[in-house]
Amino acid sequence: MFEKILFATSASATCDDAARVAFELSRKNKSRLNVFHVFGLPTRGFGLTYRDVRTGEETEVDDNLVSLVKEEMTQYYEKQAKDHPSCVYETATGVPHTEILRKARKEDVSLIIMGAHTRPEDVGAMRHRVIAGSTMQKVAKSARCPVLVVSRPCVTCWSYFANIVIATDFSKPANYAFQFARNVANDIGCKLHIFHCVDLGGDTETGQAYIEKQLAAAQEKVEEKYIANMGDFDNYVIALREGAPHVEVLKYARENKADLIVMAHHTRDVDPEQSMLGTTIEQVILRSACPVLSVNHPDKVDVSPYGSSRAHE
Repeated sequence: MFEKILFATSASATCDDAARVAFELSRKNKSRLNVFHVFGLPTRGFGLTYRDVRTGEETEVDDNLVSLVKEEMTQYYEKQAKDHPSCVYETATGVPHTEILRKARKEDVSLIIMGAHTRPEDVGAMRHRVIAGSTMQKVAKSARCPVLVVSRPCVTCWSYFANIVIATDFSKPANYAFQFARNVANDIGCKLHIFHCVDLGGDTETGQAYIEKQLAAAQEKVEEKYIANMGDFDNYVIALREGAPHVEVLKYARENKADLIVMAHHTRDVDPEQSMLGTTIEQVILRSACPVLSVNHPDKVDVSPYGSSRAHE
């Protein structure tokens, strides 16, 4: 399913949940796994001094340090990498999101896996944009391949997923997200939940008749954009809700024991090269009990031989 996977890690306990998914998924798919650590932020002028992203300490970059970091990574992931068909450890010095994106392009990876943050704080309501705002956000915004963000322990292995939720707002990127989710669900053989929430936040007319009208319109869009593009895949359900989108996505995912949530990384028709991480997916990532996969571009969405056609744009 995924020929090449890039696991972006701080090589610390904050990335352990993402590491389990990365190693398990690459092992099951016999993928080439690149364990990649950007271990410093260059000082002004991009000299040979860096600030360690884990300790905040400054030190000099030399061959011995690079070798030491690689050795630490190898030891840290020794158990996970045991009997792994293809695992490579690499490091870089630079701005983390820039180096991750550069590496992903150079290696032409099929999937990027990373944690939601790199600091060992508890997940709390006041950390929304602090955590999701830096490396993960910038990688999700510009990556040409899907980005899988793991913020909590993943109970089920990818190959044993039973329920995948694709949360759509009917935008063009959401169509790419649907295509990816449909292909994964078909490949694994699990149920696909096509979810849409009518956002009532900006509407003044919120009577029941209005809500029912909006839900009926959403039903038509789902059938036109997605059901018409299912091909032979028939293991799906349609779920329509109204309310605050991120709240309803999380509630539905929890109620239906979702193993994976797939979303476009931003909302509506915002240019993906200019947008920041959409509020809805940001909130979902921070609170979701299962991994969340962000899709930004049409590249790399055909992860299985099933169906090469795209949803109507």
